[in-house]
Amino acid sequence: MHPPPLLVWDADFEPWQWDGHIALWRGFAQAGAHNMTSIHSIVEEKADELRARYLAWVYDFGEALVDGKRVVDHLELRRGFSYWWMTLPTLVSFGGATPVYNAVRMLALEHLTRELGCKSITLASGDQVLAEAIRKWCGNAGLVFQCHRIGAKAKPVSFARKIFRALPYPLQGLISLLLHVKQCWPLRGNTENFNKGSQDGITFVDVLIHLNPKDISQGRFGSNYWTDLVSVLRENGVKTNWIHHYFSHPLVQSTRQAKDLIDKFNQKEAGLQSHITLDSALCLTVLWGVVRDYMRILATGVKLRPIRLQFIPRESDVDFEPLFQEDWRKFMFGNDAVINCLFLNQFEFLLKGLPRQRIGFYIQENQPWEMAFVHAWKSAGHGRLVGVFHTSVLFWDTCYYFDPRSYQRKGSNDLPAPYRVALNGPSSMNRCRDGGYPVDQMVEVEALRYLYLNNLSSGRPKGNVNLKKTLRVLVLGEYFPDVNRHQMDLLLAAAGFLPANTRYTVKPHPACAIKTIDYPSLQLHMTNAPLAELLVDCDVAFTGNTTSAAVDAYSVGVPVVSVLDGNAFNMSPLRGLAGVVYVTNPIELADALRTARSRERVVAKPFFCLDRGLPRWRKLLSLNRVMTNNTVMFNTGIESSRDASGQ
Repeated sequence: MHPPPLLVWDADFEPWQWDGHIALWRGFAQAGAHNMTSIHSIVEEKADELRARYLAWVYDFGEALVDGKRVVDHLELRRGFSYWWMTLPTLVSFGGATPVYNAVRMLALEHLTRELGCKSITLASGDQVLAEAIRKWCGNAGLVFQCHRIGAKAKPVSFARKIFRALPYPLQGLISLLLHVKQCWPLRGNTENFNKGSQDGITFVDVLIHLNPKDISQGRFGSNYWTDLVSVLRENGVKTNWIHHYFSHPLVQSTRQAKDLIDKFNQKEAGLQSHITLDSALCLTVLWGVVRDYMRILATGVKLRPIRLQFIPRESDVDFEPLFQEDWRKFMFGNDAVINCLFLNQFEFLLKGLPRQRIGFYIQENQPWEMAFVHAWKSAGHGRLVGVFHTSVLFWDTCYYFDPRSYQRKGSNDLPAPYRVALNGPSSMNRCRDGGYPVDQMVEVEALRYLYLNNLSSGRPKGNVNLKKTLRVLVLGEYFPDVNRHQMDLLLAAAGFLPANTRYTVKPHPACAIKTIDYPSLQLHMTNAPLAELLVDCDVAFTGNTTSAAVDAYSVGVPVVSVLDGNAFNMSPLRGLAGVVYVTNPIELADALRTARSRERVVAKPFFCLDRGLPRWRKLLSLNRVMTNNTVMFNTGIESSRDASGQ
């Protein structure tokens, strides 16, 4: 029996009639279609194996020898710090068909091909990058390859963006730097007051987002990253320094608005809190450092030509070079390289001038700026550093995971890692442990962003629900525009199958607006009200594929319906948990929303640590109560290391 020819179908419409097997590059196979396999389904079935193989490839890429020297060593920017850790290891894996997702799909496709014994591959796609990747793989594996161009729909690109992309990468980098300086110039300065921070103090680093509107209206700092911890530190007279990484979002839309906020925070909390933005460090010294580092990376990038790099994973014929070449070039020559150099020099400037800090905390998502911060913190001689996982840890968010070999300290250009990672409950602890994170570097703390969940369980209705009442759907928006659009388009198509009086309350993500004008046939009620209020007044929560807000709803017993996108990883924080309904089309969505109230309520397992007294955080901060003459006093002798590096 001859092996079947394989058709790889990359389109949204039905595939051709095919005398062989069909691999759906996107979407899902219909039930009973014996000659059809969804690549997305293989990715989910073999998730542990495929994620491990991808992470192993990233590690091997950095360890590969070029002219007798590791790639990670070629990219050394400072003694012991390699620019490598700000490149491929930090690539995001969510937001649609990312290079990471395509790489994992290529491994899944290779598995299917070997299982079927195929000798020829026919690709039907409008994606030239995918076509080149499969062509190179077939050449390596000795497979016959044919390609048919179909369904090519180029995304609209502005004329200015087209001109920018046509420019040489170094010129793109220079323009990006100038635009950033122009935009963020109002934030510069105020470093003198910040550098007067207390000796052996505490420093926090976060992103200037998830701010508390009520606190902002009063001119004081309140953050949904840190919630009650800010109050605990304030009430007990603990002096703190805060570095905020600013980017525009609906609540703080301009750098001048951000500057005004920072000034108000400092005035309101004078003597106790000292706030500054990362771009306060913009000055000629920093900019000269950026140019110097960028020139070094350019020179190294020329030496590390793609043809000399390890783009083929072990025990595989797949070549990832077409998938990652654009990102690699940006990291080596383009705007990513320039901005990453800016992060490094800004953090070095701020932290070298700051009196020695006993302990530091930062929001950890393993983004490039964090790698720069970790190095700058240690090189400045500050104390112990703690990375804080502020939300749920997603299985397919590859930024959170590294190959286990990356945690082995070699003493030269090692992975920039904190002394400890603070994880917010059993779910995150288990995910990181299963992902190979060193257990002795993990510490469990209360989930600061989710403490309000303590107050919600009593507010949810119990017992029988009146199914004749208006169906109340809470739509929780996404961070990424494409994912957000897919979610809303699905809802728009499903609305025709739902009762006409269905109420849709939409809470957009703070960084991604949803416009009612784009959905005129839906009566959308837009709100930025806290989830604590919205979850009490809904029958079902409809979420996209990535939002952590799904956990909020699940934790208090609200039925959750989530989009499962066949052209992206399943990034749901509830992946693998019982009681969550995943939908792939409008009919499934309408049915799931309509029947949500009649489904048996799922009692959620403990997901977060939610003790409002923050005993774990107090222990981590050594914030101990001491009774003296019937007066409650506090000992803030934060645990520290005699080693100046804090490690």
